[in-house]
Amino acid sequence: MAMPLRQSMKVAAYLFEQKLRKRDKFALLVELEPLFACNLKCEGCGKIQHPAGVLKQRMPVAQAVGAVLESGAPMVSIAGGEPLMHPQIDEIVRQLVAKKKFVFLCTNALLMRKKMDKFKPSPYFAWAVHIDGLRERHDESVAKEGTFDEAVAAIKEAKRRGFRVTTNSTFFNTDTPQTVIEVLNFLNDDLKVDEMMLSPAYAYEKAPDQEHFLGVQQTRELFKKAFSGGNRRRWRLNQSPLFLDFLEGKVDFPCTAWAIPSYSLFGWQRPCYLMSDGYVQTYRQLLEETDWDSYGRGKDERCANCMAHCGYEPTAVLATMGSLKESIRAARETFTESRG
Repeated sequence: MAMPLRQSMKVAAYLFEQKLRKRDKFALLVELEPLFACNLKCEGCGKIQHPAGVLKQRMPVAQAVGAVLESGAPMVSIAGGEPLMHPQIDEIVRQLVAKKKFVFLCTNALLMRKKMDKFKPSPYFAWAVHIDGLRERHDESVAKEGTFDEAVAAIKEAKRRGFRVTTNSTFFNTDTPQTVIEVLNFLNDDLKVDEMMLSPAYAYEKAPDQEHFLGVQQTRELFKKAFSGGNRRRWRLNQSPLFLDFLEGKVDFPCTAWAIPSYSLFGWQRPCYLMSDGYVQTYRQLLEETDWDSYGRGKDERCANCMAHCGYEPTAVLATMGSLKESIRAARETFTESRG
């Protein structure tokens, strides 16, 4: 996998342990949402559509950390809402890092420089800054001018202080291969972020804008063209080679959303953070009481155009671990990036 060597080795050991225990379902990464409130109103997000009373709630530290530990996942992505609006977000991160969980703090970066002193660089911690295009395109997508410039300034400051910085870029049907190339070139070559994650816009049912999500064929054509000319090998992408193959349409996979479960103020969300078919209070309940065979493309019409990483990246990771050829391929890319 294209991730730091320490992280790759721990994840590989975790996957091997699950195989030895003959577990067919387990958490690889938890999507933790300790609040829904945000300081932006992005058209592609439906979190802030919750009632005012819900938006005022903040998850207690013990509850947030306990959910991650309950799942057993080696990695956690803290999202929201805007997690930096949580008054104890630094304590949540500190306790998870102390447990040697790999923590990605997702943020739009508007509060990042203001809050940065509360965090310490660690091989177990990374900022995950959302960048959905260059200046004009990004600011339009988040409906606020100046957001791109602030995010760039925050990334540079975090890099200066020795933090690991990753980015997350979502692409819509208004994007072209050239706009994908431009933003990833900027992040990779100019800002020199440690790693980049990309995702096709998914049909998030509560999002205000329902017109600009990508279909499966559109996704494949977009990334096949954007990845051409050696770009895919050159960019420091934080995703498995097989998932990138999946985005290009070279392979297809079933959805394994149980491997990247979502935990929020309401509990464990069924079946994933893009769909709300109820909540349960424990991860075991999520695994045992969810009809997983009824979800995925060709099974549920809501899944028809989904190629999101929360459902398909874990499938790609499991396929990688189950193939000597793909394991060697992933290890080669990890070794190359660790040297770079």
